[in-house]
Amino acid sequence: MADAHVRIGARGSKLSLAQAGLVQRRIAEALGADPAEAERVAPLVVITTTGDKVQDRRLLEIGGKGLFTKEIEEALLAGRIDCAVHSMKDVPAVLPDGLCIAAVPEREDPRDAFLSLKAERLEALPQGARLGTASLRRQAQSLHRRPDLEVSLLRGNVDTRLAKLRAGEADAILLALAGLRRLGLGDLPQSLIDPTECPPAPGQGALAIETRAADRDLPWATALRHEPTTVAVAAERGALAALEGSCKTPIGAHAWLDGMRLKLIVEALSPDGRLRFRRAGESDLAEMADWEASARALGVSLGEAVRAEGGAAISL
Repeated sequence: MADAHVRIGARGSKLSLAQAGLVQRRIAEALGADPAEAERVAPLVVITTTGDKVQDRRLLEIGGKGLFTKEIEEALLAGRIDCAVHSMKDVPAVLPDGLCIAAVPEREDPRDAFLSLKAERLEALPQGARLGTASLRRQAQSLHRRPDLEVSLLRGNVDTRLAKLRAGEADAILLALAGLRRLGLGDLPQSLIDPTECPPAPGQGALAIETRAADRDLPWATALRHEPTTVAVAAERGALAALEGSCKTPIGAHAWLDGMRLKLIVEALSPDGRLRFRRAGESDLAEMADWEASARALGVSLGEAVRAEGGAAISL
């Protein structure tokens, strides 16, 4: 199969290219190619998205998280690329017709990382400190714990955000630990956020390999799948779908396997962090024939319960 070619679409940021490079090497291996031939058999195609171009506003103001995937998905549907590599947390709950998530590789650590030059933890920040983030979820969760904080918009790639922190534009920032690790920056955080206390974004730390539906079960795609990650992410995205999650809804979801038991915590908050609605549940996978479907059903169930309780309070 080494003569086969799989064109990989990805955003041009340093993190996106690092993630795509990980997948590129895995695809080349699945195709039976020598690692030195990875770029020939699985070339990277850089695609700039609207989300990359607009850096001065929150995503909710310009159309939501789909702005990080729209142009790449158009290239997939047009046949210009054969798969796309996304951060799963950037993938909307509903995909365009004709496309699917063909594989979810093994997940990195899903936790949020706390970075600051002034404190070791969020709780130790001075009164009225400035927290920089572009995430409505991180804003709401942080304000729930520290209502005195001043939250300011902080968009841009990882390097840009770190530079703004060093320049004093914020007293602290929150970033996904997975992204820092993939960039070789895993030693930077002062502390990590407990994912059961503050669940990360659904799918955080996982990658999504998106293909045309007809290509879902090609051998190179199936070789990338990691079942425990797939099951956990299915539960989290089930909650996302039930909560009609977008960048307008502060949603957190954290699923993990404890033996054969799948455990899930789902929460949604009012944007100001004042109100928080949480549900936790679990499912015995040993009794289930279709683990992924069962996981998604658990997520949908908990998400619907949170939505019923939170109502209009959890969206802008």
